[in-house]
Amino acid sequence: MARTLSSDVHFHDIPDAIVSNIFSLITDTRTRNSMSLVCLKWHLIERSTRTSLTLRGNIRDLFLLPTCFRAVTDLDLSFLSPWGHPIFDSSSNPKLLAQLIHRAFPSVVSLTVYARNPSALQLLAPQWPGLSKVKLVRWHQRSPATPGSDFVAVFEHNHSLNSLDLSHFYCWTEDLPPALEAYPSVAASITHLNVLAHSSAEGFKSHELLAISAACPNLCELLATCVFDPRFIGFVGDETLLSLASNCPRLSLLHLVRTGSLCDARGDPDDEGYTSEDARISHSALADMFAGLPLLEELVLDVCHNVRDTWPAWEVLNSKCPRLKFLKLGRFHGICRGIDARPDGIAICSRLESLSIKNSADLTDSHLISISFGCPRLAKFEVQGCKRITEMGMNKLASILQKSLVDVKISCCKYLNAVCSLRALEPIQDRIQRLHIDCVWENVEQFGEVASFSGEAADLRHFSSEKRGGIWEDTSPWKRRKTFNDNGIDYQSRTWARLEFLSLWIPVGELLTPLTLSGLENCPVLEEIKIKVEGDCRHRPSSTNAFGLSSLACYPRLWKMSLNCGSAIGYALTAPSGLVDLSPWERFYLNGICNLNLTELDYWPPQDTDVNQRSLSLPAAGLLAQCGSLRKLFIHGTANEHFMMFLLKIPTLRDVQLREDYYPAPENDSCTEMRIDSCSRFEDALNRRHIPD
Repeated sequence: MARTLSSDVHFHDIPDAIVSNIFSLITDTRTRNSMSLVCLKWHLIERSTRTSLTLRGNIRDLFLLPTCFRAVTDLDLSFLSPWGHPIFDSSSNPKLLAQLIHRAFPSVVSLTVYARNPSALQLLAPQWPGLSKVKLVRWHQRSPATPGSDFVAVFEHNHSLNSLDLSHFYCWTEDLPPALEAYPSVAASITHLNVLAHSSAEGFKSHELLAISAACPNLCELLATCVFDPRFIGFVGDETLLSLASNCPRLSLLHLVRTGSLCDARGDPDDEGYTSEDARISHSALADMFAGLPLLEELVLDVCHNVRDTWPAWEVLNSKCPRLKFLKLGRFHGICRGIDARPDGIAICSRLESLSIKNSADLTDSHLISISFGCPRLAKFEVQGCKRITEMGMNKLASILQKSLVDVKISCCKYLNAVCSLRALEPIQDRIQRLHIDCVWENVEQFGEVASFSGEAADLRHFSSEKRGGIWEDTSPWKRRKTFNDNGIDYQSRTWARLEFLSLWIPVGELLTPLTLSGLENCPVLEEIKIKVEGDCRHRPSSTNAFGLSSLACYPRLWKMSLNCGSAIGYALTAPSGLVDLSPWERFYLNGICNLNLTELDYWPPQDTDVNQRSLSLPAAGLLAQCGSLRKLFIHGTANEHFMMFLLKIPTLRDVQLREDYYPAPENDSCTEMRIDSCSRFEDALNRRHIPD
């Protein structure tokens, strides 16, 4: 007979090795911190099992440097405050400080650091000679030093380096190839190289890309911004692609994109889709490149000019690259022939799990249907800048893929506004988890009128309805898919049962209020929303109305928001006569944010590109200070010190940072903006408060 367990068995009776394994499986930072407060034993186990850590404190407070995370292997120093300031410049003994950091974290093999000048790497790289992964961050201008000097310290001391990430590190494209060629053994050990330069307007030229691939023959993952324009010397064409495949035959991940695609700016929906010139890339060269990359699993090709009649290349891709699961294409036309009912071109890539099609001028509904039949495993589908697809095509694709599709992006498609996009996705609305749509309304004035009323009376007054079988059913052009009984009470509502992430694009001056009236009013598990505002507000009349953030209060579990107004352009300092500066626009966009129970907020203020300034205004600071539940606030710009002091009114606020993560970041902040001493005073005041949780 089995032995009956005693009722006094405790969790602590489990062997320590098993408890440590349990702790190591928990990745959420707040959960781990809460567990460490249970008892001393749990505290020691949590600290000994944590492998990833991001430091956000001020480097001048060395007595706060934690020394209990001895097992940390992934260390991020790019968030140290003041953000972007050289971490060793404020120390009287930089070498001792570097040694103290190494002593606190002796097991680091992955390092992320804001390297504003080469001195930071010269001090940190020798501390961990076993580093295998390095990510460098810099938005400030490149220091006038010898080309490649930023990488010398890393290559000289870290011979086992296999991953180098420069995607957020501003440097010249000609800096990297000489450094790799000078250290051939290190270059040969690199298997992951990310040079998708977000801060540079230039991409890698053909000879630079080939020099990198020749120096790193064992690359498995390569991500790079390139010059595809045939009008420029050194453009990437057929010869470059073939040589790249020959130099690095082990590639499993390849991203080659134009620089403009990284800003994710929305194009013109009325544009025909074809550029005036064609790229120098042929489908035969693509086919030969795919034949030379049999291990390819993920491919991104986003060029700036037309690549026509490419359907034969994708059929070769399917046969020569059997592991391919992720594919993203930009400016590729003729990806399907669509002559008969049989799948062809990209539609025969049956193993694809993610497909993104951008600026394909001849993509039609029939092609979407062919893709949906030919690619039954698609879990993620993105379509952007395709002018010929309609609601019918997307609806058919969603119907066919309703068992697999959970992530959809529809952007800049002429015949797919917000309402059409949501209607098209009805077959998967109970399964979809991530969604992006453009907030393009047919009649925003109608929604503004509806928003001025409350309750179901507004719904019944402003939406035409018809009684069918004792039930009032919505028959308006917006087709909200709501039904009402004789008492006017909602009978059946559209529910996006699993939608967790929502991304929105909206033009300057338009309202967010219609979002919940267009079919997205019921999202019970929505946790994160990302809003991007784009356009020129300099010649638009200022509006005293609210943008509509308070309408998002209908999402009960929403806790994280990214509000990106960085692409909204205006006047930051002095506006011409008759025009206003950006402060009324910030009031317009942030009004009502206090009605949301947000825990984390990333906010990009509007910018004045003429003076390269993105700064928090007084109305914005006052409105943000009313967000009583915020715990983490990142402001991607600068702010006056007394504006920042408003934020001390938020009782739960723990983590605040000013990030000038746009190029070029201000070299010397003016006297009215946040300086190093100002940041320190604000952080001291923030840390002196009692935080409830």
